[in-house]
Amino acid sequence: MTDVPGSAADVRQALARVGYLADDAIAGVVYLAERLGKPVLVEGPAGTGKTELAKSVARMTGARLIRLQCYEGLDESKALYEWNYKKQLLRIQAQRLAESAPSGAPQAGAPQTGESQVGDSQTGDSQSLTPWDDIEADIFSEAFLLSRPLLEAIRATDPVVLLVDEVDRLEVETEALLLEVLSDYQVSIPEMGTVKATQIPMVFLTSNNTRELSEALKRRCLYLHIGYPDMDREKEIVRARVPQLGDILADQVVRIVRSLRSMDLKKRPSVSETLDWARTLLVLGAGTIDAEVLRDSLHVLLKYRTDIDRAAKELSASEGIPAGAGASDGASDGT
Repeated sequence: MTDVPGSAADVRQALARVGYLADDAIAGVVYLAERLGKPVLVEGPAGTGKTELAKSVARMTGARLIRLQCYEGLDESKALYEWNYKKQLLRIQAQRLAESAPSGAPQAGAPQTGESQVGDSQTGDSQSLTPWDDIEADIFSEAFLLSRPLLEAIRATDPVVLLVDEVDRLEVETEALLLEVLSDYQVSIPEMGTVKATQIPMVFLTSNNTRELSEALKRRCLYLHIGYPDMDREKEIVRARVPQLGDILADQVVRIVRSLRSMDLKKRPSVSETLDWARTLLVLGAGTIDAEVLRDSLHVLLKYRTDIDRAAKELSASEGIPAGAGASDGASDGT
């Protein structure tokens, strides 16, 4: 296992030192996951820090991060392992060529008769042909195996953190590939047998809730939901990640973002987009957020034309936007 600090409070402090501002719930689940040797299923809206949590735990513990990015159509050959078919074919061809070459073949250019060529070839085939069982045992060996992220994490001898990112994008059938790994931390390879883990890696599975995951998968995991942070914590995140941003401007940023999240939008701004907006304001040299700055930078937060139009209209109607977004946004956000 990885070396996790000795209490949930210590985990929170250690994560902060590597740039991840966790709350008590996040720190507690990370601590229990290491102590119990169980995977963590992290659900929540996109861009709230689920993937970054796994990366930060790897940095905190000094472990190697192994990432499996999930997508529709992901299969065993990309998630678990596959055989190097081209190398296997080359090995078979090389074996056959070696067997077909007559022993004591004359140098190039030496005179030969048709009868002697046939005779030597037949003799070589009958006396030195390698049994197929031996060739099969050779080509289905370690030298021809291509490890993918799941198998790589199981076989690792150094501490690793396995990140299975956006697991909800997998097809239901593909989830079965994870079950053996998460149940017993082992992988069955028909040609080689069962590969068992020499150590239990820390495992994080992230989901954006695009579909319901199977009960079998959920049973094997600790559950953690990461939603949008409250205003104070989001301001703390902004100040930590964009330290050049002044305190007043950081306060405006988080208040406007919270107001946007309270609107009926197709896509609400994520924490990562909040940080992008804060960096954008620095590039623009904005000292405060007025109507012009908001109009010129709103596309960094919102990614649909209808959302941008709606937000611009509603925010421009707020009394505090031109001079200072803080007061009016705070009043308009009832969440």
